[in-house]
Amino acid sequence: MRGVGGLRFIDAIKEGLHQSMQRHSNLILMGQDIAEYGGAFKITEGFVNEFGKERVRNTPICESAIVGTALGLSLEGYKSMVEMQFADFVTCGFNQIVNNLAKIHYRWGQNADVVIRMPAGGGVGAGPFHSQSNEAWFTKVPGLKVVYPSTPADAKGLLIAAINDPNPVLYFEHKALYRSVSGEVPDEYYEIEIGKARHVREGDDVSIITYGSGVHWADDYAAEHPEISIDILDLRTLAPLDYFAIREAVQRTGRVLLLHEDTLIGGIGGEIAAWIGEHCFDLLDAPVMRCASLDTPVPFNTELEQNFLGEKRG
Repeated sequence: MRGVGGLRFIDAIKEGLHQSMQRHSNLILMGQDIAEYGGAFKITEGFVNEFGKERVRNTPICESAIVGTALGLSLEGYKSMVEMQFADFVTCGFNQIVNNLAKIHYRWGQNADVVIRMPAGGGVGAGPFHSQSNEAWFTKVPGLKVVYPSTPADAKGLLIAAINDPNPVLYFEHKALYRSVSGEVPDEYYEIEIGKARHVREGDDVSIITYGSGVHWADDYAAEHPEISIDILDLRTLAPLDYFAIREAVQRTGRVLLLHEDTLIGGIGGEIAAWIGEHCFDLLDAPVMRCASLDTPVPFNTELEQNFLGEKRG
């Protein structure tokens, strides 16, 4: 483990990616400006010097071509990691992801050994084209796994697990957490199991079920309100969901708040609320509540953005 302070969230991602490059000689990294420049957030800085341009490849500004190339590499026995410079830009590669990556194993048993890294979320004043939380778009697509870590240890372990998975994984990483969150991270190469939630905090009054930035919002709120005994569950994986852990969270308190940075309408919180209503109704002492961001584009203005975020809706 690291010493005092541990690793920043961004450094944990970098370490997981670096160790994966060392472990898998057939792993290719692709994205816009990820080679010499090191990517928009400098996560792959220095990689091209160590692993060469054949394995760390700059691409044209054409997301559909990048994802299509990743699938082609998989057909030839390679692993690949695609960095979307911002998760918002994934729309330009949407067809390749939901109709090709997600369905190729179902169609003829062919692996799509691809991880797509998705820098997502607001809170950094980047505006409506660089700040969306679009993870829910992909949770309803059979054949895709969707992970969303909230801590440095989970960021490293889930990235390694995603790269080791022989089929497509969308790996969401919150930009505002990159340099604001630190924690102890094991030095060694390790996996966090995809599909397993993490019980963050024990409580008796209400269970907050959340992920990503929401975990830190919930933890901060709990620290500010010691008079409320708050239970917190970090989903970590959005597809597949850990229904066993969700049921346990409901059972612990009988009251549930679903919290996410994504906008309210169409967010994954609605799906989880429906599942709890269908399968855990006898455990509830009150209606399931949701807390999310406003149903508007993300504002550029930082004061308006703060008002937009689900953190301020409680």
